[in-house]
Amino acid sequence: MRIGILVTHIRPEEKLLLAAFEARGVTPDVILDRELLFDLTAGAEQLAPSGTAWADYDLILERCVSTSRGTYALAVLNAWGVRTLNTHQTATTCGDKLLTTLALARAGVPQPRALAAFTEDTSIAAIEELGYPAVLKPVTGSWGRLLARITDRDAAEAVLEHRFTLGDWTQHTVYAQEFVEKNGRDIRAFVVGDRTICAIYRASPHWITNTARGGVASNCPVTDELNELCVRAAQAVGGGVLALDVFETADGLVINEINHTMEFRNSSAPTGVDIAGAVAEYVLNVAAAQARTSEVTA
Repeated sequence: MRIGILVTHIRPEEKLLLAAFEARGVTPDVILDRELLFDLTAGAEQLAPSGTAWADYDLILERCVSTSRGTYALAVLNAWGVRTLNTHQTATTCGDKLLTTLALARAGVPQPRALAAFTEDTSIAAIEELGYPAVLKPVTGSWGRLLARITDRDAAEAVLEHRFTLGDWTQHTVYAQEFVEKNGRDIRAFVVGDRTICAIYRASPHWITNTARGGVASNCPVTDELNELCVRAAQAVGGGVLALDVFETADGLVINEINHTMEFRNSSAPTGVDIAGAVAEYVLNVAAAQARTSEVTA
């Protein structure tokens, strides 16, 4: 079986994944996204930087830090019929908070209320429709960067003026979300295929609880409610290998965001779950199924 891992660079997660594949008798090709060069007018017969034709891969696992490189590479590969995890559809949806919200809404998955606006005036109206405090987020981005909790009109006007004066076009799409009181923690759940394999609580005195921003991880039991919600949300954005941020509210669990190139270095120890092993196992099963389908149709 031939597997490729597309990366920007090797992080602890990729080291764990490579070891997990090795333990299962498979040595993936590591493909650096900075070495990609696609002839868009040709097809999958052209060679990857590894020297192997793209068409000869049973599956490419996308693990790029660079969202643009990862997303466009998936677009090319899927257009050529190369199987990937995740797919371009999933990556595109999860890489954009506005598109994620639309996908969850279509599927009826509970989430915080969110509004979109494109001018300073309508953005003020959106924030005041939600009420103070409200949360402004960039439509793209991760690790809690550039999030702003807006507590009054003065803060709203200041943040919006900076975004519309200094920001690029992505900052001119305003995504405003109702503020959810998390009482010091939220949940990050890991979905692989059709199962929530584990979850952690992320605790912090700060309202941003990302572990990349200092949040402390501890085990969160995967209840039937949590599993059902996360699997529904994952399927709504196209499925695959995903990390989901979940809020606990008085009305039940709600999905906040979904990440399609999840980090998990701090999550296997508190949960006792070999996340890298579960991902590798899933990748190999999907690739084997793809190979069987190709044999039948050949």
